[in-house]
Amino acid sequence: MAMTRVRPGRALFKTRGRPSGVQAPNRDSAVIDWAAYIDGHRVCTDTVADAVRLIRDGRLTPEGDSAGFVWVGLHEPSSTELADIAEVFGLHPLAVEDAIHAHQRPKLERYDDVHFFVMKTVGYVPSEPGGPEVVVTGEIMLFCGPDFVVTVRHGAHGALGAVRRDLEHDPARLALGPAAVLHAVADRVVDGYVGVANAVMEDVDEVEEAVFSPERTDESRRIYRLKREVIQLKRAVGPLAGPLRNLSGRRFVPAEIKEYLRDVEDHLTRVREQVESYDELLNPILQAHMTQVTVADNKDMRKISAWGAIFMVPTAIAGVYGMNFKFMPETQWEYGYPLILGVIAMACMSLYRGFRRNGWL
Repeated sequence: MAMTRVRPGRALFKTRGRPSGVQAPNRDSAVIDWAAYIDGHRVCTDTVADAVRLIRDGRLTPEGDSAGFVWVGLHEPSSTELADIAEVFGLHPLAVEDAIHAHQRPKLERYDDVHFFVMKTVGYVPSEPGGPEVVVTGEIMLFCGPDFVVTVRHGAHGALGAVRRDLEHDPARLALGPAAVLHAVADRVVDGYVGVANAVMEDVDEVEEAVFSPERTDESRRIYRLKREVIQLKRAVGPLAGPLRNLSGRRFVPAEIKEYLRDVEDHLTRVREQVESYDELLNPILQAHMTQVTVADNKDMRKISAWGAIFMVPTAIAGVYGMNFKFMPETQWEYGYPLILGVIAMACMSLYRGFRRNGWL
């Protein structure tokens, strides 16, 4: 049957303020977007509650079955905002508490017929203008029920607007239900891992080239920073493997989506192995750099010692003749001064040639 599209009006939580220090563009609510989806097509409503009623009242098909779901997207909601959403969809309080406070490990939990899926998002951005790039993390939490998906995003990156637009251009896939949204979000998160891992690899290649270049550079600070960023990336990528594998075995996931999820899992496995190889590569690079620093320091010490030994000859001779005793060898001889200078020059030259021959100078 034909469906009427209504442009969104006021938000369900129009009067709610956002948490201090966090502002969404042109919006006073954490609710970024919402819509009802029927057979893969978007049906816009005035409020989230209207979208839920549209799906659950069974008024969209002659058989009385809406065969659709609601997708609500939130960004860093306050406890009050998320409590209102939880009341509409019947979300479990423990999962709601996790979604508010964030800082959760990737996991998949089930509360009655609602699945709660947590993923870490990553970005590789400069720590300050013109500064080195660092790995920053955020979180995406999904409440996936029989007829709804609620996505809660924490962090400045990992926006899901593009994911929603891509899915809306593929109605057949979107018609598979909430599991299609879950797969699309997981796929976008893992693609983010791949992008960050490739960027980190470029930095690892650069520092490796710098360490083994003829120029003497101090790369220890950069190597330690890269090791820290790799550890941060491992903490986001590694723990997701188990929940993603478990997700593929859940009944609510259609067979078509399970195939896509296995592909995402394969990409995750590759990027996880890639990140682990970075850590294994940075350790020998650091050891090689420290060895080079030690060798360079030893060379410098040899040079200093060699020049010190050379300058000790004139110092010793001048010290002897500077004692001002009345009776000393050759002090009254006319050629005594040139003779001493010649002895000093010959001794210094002999030492210099010996040190150069042994590689000290």
